[in-house]
Amino acid sequence: MVSSMNKKIPMRQCVGCGQMKAKRELMRVLKTTEGPIVLDVTGRKNGRGAYLCKQLSCLQQARKNKGLERSFKMSIPNDVYDSLEKEFEEIEAE
Repeated sequence: MVSSMNKKIPMRQCVGCGQMKAKRELMRVLKTTEGPIVLDVTGRKNGRGAYLCKQLSCLQQARKNKGLERSFKMSIPNDVYDSLEKEFEEIEAE
């Protein structure tokens, strides 16, 4: 009999604040093969993912410390950050 107590919770690090949290508590930012960088609310889409806490402050911190740029190994234009911030605000408002 396998107990559910041993089930491993996948942990991920926020690229903003650097805290390790359960994957479910974080928001996935996705770099798709076509190129655009989007929020992946489901966490199931294909592409390279980086994780952020579900707070706007962590996105702003990642912008400052270039956490997403390191994760995706590319420079990220300001308008991408602006659109991510808009998406974040919409999710926080729900």
